[in-house]
Amino acid sequence: MEVEAGFKTALAAVLKRAVPDFHSLVNCKPLTAGASQETYHITVQTDAGERELAMRRSQTTLAGDSSVGFISLQTEARLFQVANSAGVPGPTILYVLQQGDGLGNGFLMEWLEGETLGQRIVRVDELASVRPTLAAQCGKILARIHSIDWQANALAECLPTLSPGELVDETFKAYCEFEVPVPMIDYSWRWLQNHLPKKSRTTLVHGDFRNGNLMVTPRGINAVLDWELAQIGDPIRDLGWLCVNSWRFGCNDLPVGGFGEMEDLLRAYSTASGFEVTADELHFWQVYGSFWWSMGTLRMVNAWRSGEVPSLERPVIGRRSSEAQMDCVNLLIPGEILLPDNDIPLSAGTALPSQAELMEGVARFLKDEVATHLAAHDSYLAKVAANSLRIAQREALMGPALRAAELSRLQNLLGAQGTLDELRWALVKQLRDDLPLDTPGLTDHLRQTVAGQLAIDQPHYPALRGVTRQN
Repeated sequence: MEVEAGFKTALAAVLKRAVPDFHSLVNCKPLTAGASQETYHITVQTDAGERELAMRRSQTTLAGDSSVGFISLQTEARLFQVANSAGVPGPTILYVLQQGDGLGNGFLMEWLEGETLGQRIVRVDELASVRPTLAAQCGKILARIHSIDWQANALAECLPTLSPGELVDETFKAYCEFEVPVPMIDYSWRWLQNHLPKKSRTTLVHGDFRNGNLMVTPRGINAVLDWELAQIGDPIRDLGWLCVNSWRFGCNDLPVGGFGEMEDLLRAYSTASGFEVTADELHFWQVYGSFWWSMGTLRMVNAWRSGEVPSLERPVIGRRSSEAQMDCVNLLIPGEILLPDNDIPLSAGTALPSQAELMEGVARFLKDEVATHLAAHDSYLAKVAANSLRIAQREALMGPALRAAELSRLQNLLGAQGTLDELRWALVKQLRDDLPLDTPGLTDHLRQTVAGQLAIDQPHYPALRGVTRQN
């Protein structure tokens, strides 16, 4: 994807001020990673030769610059600097964008080499030897982050301060504003309210410390990235988030980022910080992480629906809510799941191609033909479009049976009649009005409903492994 000429002109003017001995802008390439912020790989010519830099800035929206995190990118640049001083690996910040630069909000930093894609970090051969050490490295780095004197650095002036209870309530409030009935989110909220930590420390919290926001080389972790969700709060949130299933990238047997063991993480953290983390503390924050992500994905699709972010990715990301909900199911109410056979013929048995067959044809064209002839970013978007069609295809094939079963369960659970949407809302309202969480039939209904939705949205997500299928 090419950047506009005016953008390059404004960038070159900034580089001339920020980079010593700057001669010219050689290249500026937008990267595909990052659902909320844009990152660019920049090459410049200097007296000493070519130099590589990176620029991070707020993703452009129809309304201007967006900021889905709690903090500004100016504050994030400051956090990189504070963290570097504490021994946390990361890039050197070169320049913070100003209002007159014409590039929006963001900053320039040195370019670091390393792998940042979570699915590659857990699989590629060149990182095989370092993977077993990454969990312990994460424990040590998190101990350094949590030891930063946030008061001496006046970080409370630019970061939110949130207790565990405030975090839970803030997340739930954001979900309620979307006005969609998702009973598993309401159930998780109720559980979290009932199990808030009785005591907790208050430290700087990275807020998004996970596989995918770490840069890894064969020598280890080279950088901690993406501080946009940083805050002052309970540090165990960072450890729990690192262990959330969404960030294991299919390697479910290794709970720490898909690359390491829990014992290695906690041992290294305890040794470096002097604080022990209990199983109950970690469990609470794992549940909160999946609860937060189930809401966060809905927030992204809501931004697309409103027109704020005209992104092809956002609707597909919204479908990932069922992944996080299923993780909450497995953490809170595990049990037997019975799903329809997912190997359903595409043909409806008629002379004309079925709806599902038409979708299959377009999806194959986008993925197997269009994507192979495009530049990296556009190829990625073509694959996203193909994935969207495959979700719609599974919805057409499996949706009617799953919705009928959900409606029947809701009628039995609530002892009421109505449309599916009406009964979903009825259950949500009862959960918000203190419906006992051990109500007979409730957990089975939630488990089956979430699993059914996930079978449509992402049937290969590891949380569905081992479920029973109906023939």
